[in-house]
Amino acid sequence: MHRDLRLPPLSFCLTGLSLMFYLAPPVLGMEVSVPMTLNVLNGTMARLACTFNSCYKVNNKHFTLNWTYQSCRNCSEEMFLQFRMKIINLKLERFGNRVEFSGNPSKNDVSVNLKDVQLEDEGTYNCYVMNPPDRSLGHGKIYLQVLMKAPPERDSTVAVIVGASVGGFLAVVILALMVVKCVRRKKEQKLSANGLKTEEEEEEGKTDGEGNPEDGTQ
Repeated sequence: MHRDLRLPPLSFCLTGLSLMFYLAPPVLGMEVSVPMTLNVLNGTMARLACTFNSCYKVNNKHFTLNWTYQSCRNCSEEMFLQFRMKIINLKLERFGNRVEFSGNPSKNDVSVNLKDVQLEDEGTYNCYVMNPPDRSLGHGKIYLQVLMKAPPERDSTVAVIVGASVGGFLAVVILALMVVKCVRRKKEQKLSANGLKTEEEEEEGKTDGEGNPEDGTQ
């Protein structure tokens, strides 16, 4: 039996705000944006949307992606799709040929489609992204819930207007935070590299050209 997840406009608005703050970038780590919960009608297609923000351009030689599925909270993760130079569909028996990659890594989109959704497809879907030289691993988690019938339509005009206004403001804030964070991250990595180089030069300075220790007196 499935719970009735219909929300009045005000609740919808508050839920949208909570989701927006959830997706706002933290100070550290790669940002991955996903819907926290996805309600899909049985027999239809589910788009498991996953996008990411990185301080570096995607290089297919180093970029990696893993999609996994968990049927319950404490269940082990089953990998069903990955990216290693190219998309590899592992075709788990539970999904068969129903998984289709619909994203574009060069555009920071690694979404997948799950066709003909079944009740057995309910569970948690994990999106893992790594984009070197960015050192952080991005992780997004989606809970997919399958509905047997579509909820009745509601007039949510006010919620949409308020949500759009707040969303626009948050988008500007998120963009500003991303710029600051990328500048800071690149600066830290540059300082780290320079520090290592300086240490190596100091070590070399302790020896003469032939590798022998220099005399401390003339």
